Amino acid sequence: MPKKSKRKYINEIIEDNLDYLVRFAYYRLNDRTEAEELVYEAVLRLLERDITKINPENVRMYLFRIVHNLCIDKSRFADCHTLSLDNIDIADNNEILLDMEDADRLNDLLDRLPTRESDIIRMNIIDGLSFVEISNLLSIPASTAKSRFKAGVEKLRQSISRQLKS
Repeated sequence: MPKKSKRKYINEIIEDNLDYLVRFAYYRLNDRTEAEELVYEAVLRLLERDITKINPENVRMYLFRIVHNLCIDKSRFADCHTLSLDNIDIADNNEILLDMEDADRLNDLLDRLPTRESDIIRMNIIDGLSFVEISNLLSIPASTAKSRFKAGVEKLRQSISRQLKS
């Protein structure tokens, strides 16, 4: 692929994923401005690399990994907390909107799960990442991501069942 068309293709991938990246960061930082700045920094880091060494098929995951790592770094220094689901702009292809009450309940239930399980559920359901993408992002096997997702969902079911019985 010629250098110029490769740059154009990479730029298109970046543009197509900006909203997802900002939402991904916003959910972790609870601050829209910080999320946008962090995504801007991630894009700059990508574009500073030698374009001949960038595989366009890996650009999306590379950006998510940079944003994820920057969020971790920021949380180490700023004592960040996760964002409640009711503040997230959930833009879905099916235009499904969560009722605020349901979002509060779901967020409360997710917050009660171990972080490693709730993060994977949120990455899959909210961020739309596949288990392979999650495994690459967290540097864990895809089977581990799936089993944590399954364990978390099972715990959510049990919590919901207990709430309904009360």
